[in-house]
Amino acid sequence: MTNTGEVVITASRFRTQAENKEDAVARLVDLLRKAAIRPKYRVGTRPTRASKERRLTSKKVVSNRKKTRGKVSRDD
Repeated sequence: MTNTGEVVITASRFRTQAENKEDAVARLVDLLRKAAIRPKYRVGTRPTRASKERRLTSKKVVSNRKKTRGKVSRDD
């Protein structure tokens, strides 16, 4: 695709210009057919109890790790 929005298909698989034109048109038709198909809509699901618990435990671990950080006291 060019900057102006034109689709450019080059074909040089065959020796003759006619066969290359047919090949390019066939690839263009295939490209348009694939573009016309709508992707399936994904329905989001709720997170499982185990995944919620894993998330919360990892949050607790990170929170605890950050909580223990602090200024180092200087005992001279």
